Amino acid sequence: MEAARGTTTVTVTVTVTDPGDDDGGAAGAGADPVRLFCTDHGGDGPPLLLLHGLAGHCGEWEALAARFAATHRVIAFDARGSGASTRRPGDVTRAAHVSDVRAVARRFGLAGEDTVLVGQSMGGLTALLTAAAHPELCRALILIEAGPAGPSPGLPEQIGRWLDSWPVPFPDRAAAEAFFGGGPAGRAWAAGLAPGPGGLHPRVDRDVMVATVQENAHRDYWDSWDRVRCPVLVLRGENGTMKPDEADRMRDRHPATRVAVIPGAGHDAHLDNSGAVYGEMAAYLAAIPGGGRYPDRRTAGATGSHGEGSS
Repeated sequence: MEAARGTTTVTVTVTVTDPGDDDGGAAGAGADPVRLFCTDHGGDGPPLLLLHGLAGHCGEWEALAARFAATHRVIAFDARGSGASTRRPGDVTRAAHVSDVRAVARRFGLAGEDTVLVGQSMGGLTALLTAAAHPELCRALILIEAGPAGPSPGLPEQIGRWLDSWPVPFPDRAAAEAFFGGGPAGRAWAAGLAPGPGGLHPRVDRDVMVATVQENAHRDYWDSWDRVRCPVLVLRGENGTMKPDEADRMRDRHPATRVAVIPGAGHDAHLDNSGAVYGEMAAYLAAIPGGGRYPDRRTAGATGSHGEGSS
């Protein structure tokens, strides 16, 4: 299916084979092809490629995509192992996720100076690693509750317990929304479920999600952060899980970084307060100096927001 342009939302499936070929063999060579479910929200202007977090789905971005379609080409996709993409991929390394971003960018003709990578949580880490390894792919990076800190030894067990706590099957959408905390975030998480025997079921495999965070248990990604050369916007939820000192350290090591706090938002800041996230993103995209190239250190991050402006 051809990817449409304009205001019509269309879906496209991208097939990725042997991601190790693209990323120095770090990913699993000979792995079975992986299908990636993509949504093209249309729009004209500089492209935005949106990457959701662990166990999420690309539908989480609908509110922001609707706002940005007037000024940007907006593409989102379900990560491998999530949503309508391949449920049990053989390779869930960070390198494989980076290869997926490259494959989607090529499929939609996004690779180039104009593309901005936007990612939340684990999707943000994938965006960060992509920008570090393939600077030609993007002109700027927007990270929502995401950064290079680590290692997190307890993370796999924590994710496993969290998924085990889901009362599957959920009897109906209302029950699912209530379990996930209600509001926009609850609705988005409930929308990621699929009908099945007895009610609604996750579209993710518990063990695949645990495997996806195994690398994070053993290492940090500050070395990759130090290789990022494009401007970066870091958005931290006021009540989120990203620690202020992580964002501060990111800014200290990469002066072309602006940090802002999203009022009243938790880890799912893009859902909890999409209006504020849109406002921060839109202002930042309009102000990127030099067409999105790495700015002069004297002007980098000259504006701040909500008490955490760049130094």
